[in-house]
Amino acid sequence: MNKPLPESQLQGACGLYCGLCPRYQSSSPSRCPGCQLGEQHSYCSVWRCAVHTKGLLTCAKCAEYPCAKLKLCIGEGADSFLSHQPAFPNLERIRANGLESHLAEARERRELLEELLARYNDGRSMSFYCVAAALLSPERLRQALQKVDGTVSQGRVNKEDLKARARAMRSTLQEYATQDGISLALRKGKAGDGP
Repeated sequence: MNKPLPESQLQGACGLYCGLCPRYQSSSPSRCPGCQLGEQHSYCSVWRCAVHTKGLLTCAKCAEYPCAKLKLCIGEGADSFLSHQPAFPNLERIRANGLESHLAEARERRELLEELLARYNDGRSMSFYCVAAALLSPERLRQALQKVDGTVSQGRVNKEDLKARARAMRSTLQEYATQDGISLALRKGKAGDGP
């Protein structure tokens, strides 16, 4: 398991939360330490503007929010390896309720994601679980864990068969997403296709 960081170091300037990203959750040598750490952020114009130039942790406190640069980078037209859909709602929550309130929910989502990954990742489900953790409510994530745990404990899914457990979890998360009108697919297209 990766060494825990202060949650604020996992909060991207753009509103995305690095703790729910497959690149952060990865154990590979190319693992990303998060947008606030390391050299990888130097290419990001949003990070350079908010953090380096204006001295802000996020764009939420910027007088120019939401600027054209942020809209172009995060836009509604496409996702990268994580869903960009939560970026603007996260920034709005930070503006309305403060960073600590937002980070408390983000931490809860990250902890639930890490539980999903520890118990139900068959090596092919990390990206799906990351999107689900970013878009479904923490309550829905807990419900999914309880439901699939029950299915496994009742013997309806073989507890020794990780692929079967992962299928059951993906199916349950997809069922809840459909009920809530949420798509768990990453959006294809060009960044900046949005507003």
